[in-house]
Amino acid sequence: MQSANERTARRDRMAVLARCDGRALEQRFAAIATMPDHRLLRGPETGLVMLRGRVGGTGEAFNIGEATATRATVRLQDGAVGHAMALGSDAGKVRLAAVIDAMCNDASVAALIDAAVIAPLAKMLKGSDDTRRQETAATRVDFFTLVRGED
Repeated sequence: MQSANERTARRDRMAVLARCDGRALEQRFAAIATMPDHRLLRGPETGLVMLRGRVGGTGEAFNIGEATATRATVRLQDGAVGHAMALGSDAGKVRLAAVIDAMCNDASVAALIDAAVIAPLAKMLKGSDDTRRQETAATRVDFFTLVRGED
């Protein structure tokens, strides 16, 4: 059974793997390890997921539309199982993410992967998010109401 800290670390790791660029992930992983022997249990398979929204953020749910998503499940030689899912159709990225998830069942391997792969990818994602925020802020229009002193 995983502790709360292990679940949080896995959640954060998988969030980075789901959002990162596939080529950047492959390069970072290749620098520290070779692809371990593994067997696909499911996928990689690509399909559609329904995106849901809420009116005003808290109201009644409604369907916004569909998005392409890819998922995979693998089993390593030692029996560790890993799962991954990401928006888009990059099957190689999702397969590698599932392998990384399975490898991270070993705490020492997880620490190495977190330091050499996940942390740099998270930094890249934060940088691109900050750039996007700055570009969006530059187009912001502030509307205000001027109250006139009429009787």
